[in-house]
Amino acid sequence: MLKQFLPLSHIQLIDSVDNWQQAVQYCAEPLLSEHLIEPSYVECIFQTHQELGPYYVIAPQIAMPHSRPEDGANEQALSLVVLKQGINFGSDNDPVHIILMLAAKDSKSHLEMLSVVAELLSNEEAVQQIIQANSITEITDILYRY
Repeated sequence: MLKQFLPLSHIQLIDSVDNWQQAVQYCAEPLLSEHLIEPSYVECIFQTHQELGPYYVIAPQIAMPHSRPEDGANEQALSLVVLKQGINFGSDNDPVHIILMLAAKDSKSHLEMLSVVAELLSNEEAVQQIIQANSITEITDILYRY
């Protein structure tokens, strides 16, 4: 199930980034390059972060940056960045190691995708295995069980 929303080309393993903005930008790149989201989508994430804080840091070590469909989401899509060295987003759940960008073209179509993501992220052992993975293959072996 996750494989259909999170293809290999949308998964990155990165050693470190300079700041949270760079982490979000890296996560957006595959979606931008395939025109699944518009640059305005990422801009809205940054703007909302400035207004509300890191609203998308949803659990310890996990961020799920997203915006509204009308902010530039063209399709339902996911992208993933795993950071070996976590980065602070200004959240109680820092440092973040897993950044999972979510794009939904409307308010309903992504619910099935979200339920699979929730199942994965609620499995603490799987989350730790993803963080400790040393290759994209190790990451996909875990992800594609869902």
